[in-house]
Amino acid sequence: MFQLAEGASFLSFFFLGAACFCAAFVDAIAGGGGLISLPAFLASGLPAHIALGSNKVAACCSAMASSAKFAQSGKVNWTLVKKLAGFSFIGAVLGVKTVVMIDSKYLYPIAIVLLMIVLLYSLYNKNLGEENRFEGLNTENVKWGIIMAFSLGFYDGFFGPGAGSFLIFAIIRIFKMDFTNASGNAKILNLASNVASIIMFVAMGKVNFLYSVVMALIMVAGATLGARMAVTKGSEFIKPVFLTVTTIVLSKMVAESVFNIDVVGFGKNIMLSLAQI
Repeated sequence: MFQLAEGASFLSFFFLGAACFCAAFVDAIAGGGGLISLPAFLASGLPAHIALGSNKVAACCSAMASSAKFAQSGKVNWTLVKKLAGFSFIGAVLGVKTVVMIDSKYLYPIAIVLLMIVLLYSLYNKNLGEENRFEGLNTENVKWGIIMAFSLGFYDGFFGPGAGSFLIFAIIRIFKMDFTNASGNAKILNLASNVASIIMFVAMGKVNFLYSVVMALIMVAGATLGARMAVTKGSEFIKPVFLTVTTIVLSKMVAESVFNIDVVGFGKNIMLSLAQI
């Protein structure tokens, strides 16, 4: 599909681009960009399933750009990601296949509790991720890394919210890295699970390539700038963004699960209103 959504205007398309740039910038630093880009895609007038697929394709290109910047800056341990990326991919494939059989709402309580633990632990341990204490790979941390990569790959394919936060936190805990290096390695693992999801969306014909290609170019620019700032400013810059994004994702999930508030729909309505100004 290479056409504008029905009723779409140049202004709404421009607004979508601005939202996607901001989403990619935030996502490159600490994940969570989907909280901005997905409502924007939905507000653009695309059918929901096409919006999901198009957003995933554009976001994956964004992840490639930020991954490249982190790698170029030496913040990716290739020996580590080579051992784990395959498990992220396999986990995501199984997650996508499982979600068609089981309603993802059953993961909400588990994900909420885990995100709360991640947030409280990060706030309580004020020095978490500030120093890089990675001392190399060994049997123990690789074993836990494989379990982590597969589990969070499955989670990302099956459900998704908070996957970036979980990855960064888990890498810090398992491999004793700082936020900058953890973010770089998390980007590669998250990219592997995203590729698996894209294959499924494209195979099912759920992508508008006009939207996804144009927004991918915009998101690449935002991701490159965000990754550059993360690498330059380091953990002191990444940690507050990480805590903010984690808090927002947790709040979104609590609102949807406990109070039955459609946060994505609410965000879509706000963005529709802004696009019409």
